[in-house]
Amino acid sequence: MQISTYKRITRAYLTVGTTFGTWFSPIITGVLITILRLIVGVGRILDRIFFSNAINKKLKNPIMIVGNPRSGTTFLHRYLVKNGIGVGSQLWQMLYPSILLQKLIKPFLPFLEKVSPTRHHSTAAHKTSLQSVETDDVAIFFRFMDGFFLYGFILSWAEENLFSWVDPLVRDTADRDYKWLESIWLRNQFMAGSDRTVGKLFSLSSNLPKFLERFPDSKILYISRDPLAVIPSGLSLVTGVLDKRFGFWNLSEEKRSHFINRLYYGLVQLLLRFHSDWTSGKIDKTKVMIVPFDRMMGDFDNLMQEILEFTEHSPSVELKKDILATAEKQRQFKSEHKYDLEKFGLTEQQIKEDCAVIYETFINSENSI
Repeated sequence: MQISTYKRITRAYLTVGTTFGTWFSPIITGVLITILRLIVGVGRILDRIFFSNAINKKLKNPIMIVGNPRSGTTFLHRYLVKNGIGVGSQLWQMLYPSILLQKLIKPFLPFLEKVSPTRHHSTAAHKTSLQSVETDDVAIFFRFMDGFFLYGFILSWAEENLFSWVDPLVRDTADRDYKWLESIWLRNQFMAGSDRTVGKLFSLSSNLPKFLERFPDSKILYISRDPLAVIPSGLSLVTGVLDKRFGFWNLSEEKRSHFINRLYYGLVQLLLRFHSDWTSGKIDKTKVMIVPFDRMMGDFDNLMQEILEFTEHSPSVELKKDILATAEKQRQFKSEHKYDLEKFGLTEQQIKEDCAVIYETFINSENSI
């Protein structure tokens, strides 16, 4: 199934205009993105001239954090990066994936923060800025106007069900995406003086065997959290961004329900696709560690010891101390987020039925101990 860039952009524009009555500002955004892509293209050509040794090689031993949005992936991702276990992708680096451009732009980051797209991001989940380490799925959206970000924020509004556009079982863009991501990760390693990447890709839940085929020495940390917590939290995250930008909760109930039902389906599919690959034997389980969310909160010190052994990272004395201090904070942490399922037109029974195999395999089993 081939979906051209022109078709994706056209459909996204018509969907935004029809849904929100916003026709002009997306054109301005499109012009700015086109200019950005031209500048980035030139920068990357120059990278090959001036930094060829940094980018003409293969990615080695990456650590990838996988799991649904709001399952605890951001916390673990940023913790590993902050403590030097590897380098992560900052948002501005995904916007300007060129070594030369990054060297030129870095002094101007404080100004760019004021006009960045992160101003539309809800801070209820976690702080986001251009210099925050973020999910690498954003890089696919920025470069190709494609992927689960496009579906989650825009295509879910379309009258026609367009999930097949981002479904790897129907339209697999893995080769394109992984080539692009590897080029970004190698540049980030060079800029940070690191030889290992710690990435985060929630979209890998639907296509992990293909990633392991491309990067066979990867270590995957899959975070498993109760769907009754992670799904409404994920819905809240996306609708929070849309509410800041377009006034989501002021739209008609019909429009809101249409969007939420489509997004809910996508979030459930991410869970089910990983489960299917995991239980069918398509995933090499020696390369994947299941990380229960409850252990991140209540048993972080012992969990981190297992993660460090699994990723073959030797901890420093400082890291060991930080793990113990963080474990105490995690045990004392009480989330203030309360999600009303009725607000999203969902019920506990529906989620449990739709995710029954997830509970059986990951939540109510020895994997969650």
